[in-house]
Amino acid sequence: MFNRICIIGVGLIGGSIARAAREQGLCSEIIGFGRIDDKENLEQALQLKVIDRYSFDIQSAVEHADLVVIATPVGSIKSVLSMLKPVWSEAIIYTDVGSTKTNVVAAAAELFGHVPANFVPAHPIAGAEQSGVKAALPDLFKNKRLIITPSANTHPDSLAKVRLFWERLGAVISIMDVEHHDAVLAATSHLPHLLAFALVHMLGRKDEQVEIFKFAAGGFKDFTRIASSDPTMWLDISLANKNQLLPLIEQLKHELNSLELALDTNNSQQLLETFTYARHARQRFLDQFNNN
Repeated sequence: MFNRICIIGVGLIGGSIARAAREQGLCSEIIGFGRIDDKENLEQALQLKVIDRYSFDIQSAVEHADLVVIATPVGSIKSVLSMLKPVWSEAIIYTDVGSTKTNVVAAAAELFGHVPANFVPAHPIAGAEQSGVKAALPDLFKNKRLIITPSANTHPDSLAKVRLFWERLGAVISIMDVEHHDAVLAATSHLPHLLAFALVHMLGRKDEQVEIFKFAAGGFKDFTRIASSDPTMWLDISLANKNQLLPLIEQLKHELNSLELALDTNNSQQLLETFTYARHARQRFLDQFNNN
């Protein structure tokens, strides 16, 4: 499908793309690009045969590439696009895997004066608690959602090739605009991560006093699993999508205040209605998930 793929940021996602593309026979050569201080990770990627070679020079890395995948944290995508601008080629298709899209598209428009027609923003809804190329998996994207957020001037051929590429990696494709993407992900992914971080932050301080974690059950482990995610990555995501997150946090405060009042006044009916509605809402989610 492609002769040469350049992956900028060979971590969990970038490495998994490389592994999956190689396993599916979607390219002949995979080049990794990173900074000098990422040399150890790139060397590991080379040893694991995730990539064929790597470069610290962007011009060398993208030379003769057919596809360039930006797989860095969202906070650094603008600087990556800025670095790519002098060597940008109409013969190459560019895409990214950022967890937020409004900021990525805005950065591209600011740097180039418009969103380049051969840049196709995308977001695989897949991941793991571990990070780095050592955690990369060839089946990470199998049956996982992949959202593409093309701009009005995205070239149809570029969009079609990126879509086919992800389909060949096993992903289930959805197309939506950037604002819709960021609103949906704020509610379903970004806010839950903030909640998990906040809860474990609060209880971690208590644990230092009364050994709370020693007696935590499996439900606590399940609920707080995502608090093991990469803090730097989630710092970038939270700041990039704060305009969607702040209203949700206010709504959550209202829900907690309602629960607090119901508890304080022994309003068992309100508590039961809240718990029952939440249970039914989650079942609707599970039914939709199982049917997709």
